[in-house]
Amino acid sequence: MSTKLFVGNLSFNATQEQLQGLFGAHGTVIEVDVIKDKFTNRPRGFGFVTMDTQEAAEAAVQALNGKELEGRALTVNVARP
Repeated sequence: MSTKLFVGNLSFNATQEQLQGLFGAHGTVIEVDVIKDKFTNRPRGFGFVTMDTQEAAEAAVQALNGKELEGRALTVNVARP
């Protein structure tokens, strides 16, 4: 069963490809979604990454929560509905 993760404190320059590579090191990534403002189309500083398994998601949270990406410490945890 896949698990969706919330990724906060993203740099406004962070790309879906960067997140794919970063999280892909910890398991299979199903989907990456960097949230953008619907009027300006600029990133809002957070996104979601869906991992293939709960184990991969837990490994990604352990490894990446607090890790710096483009000078900002990421906040990574399991997304809530």
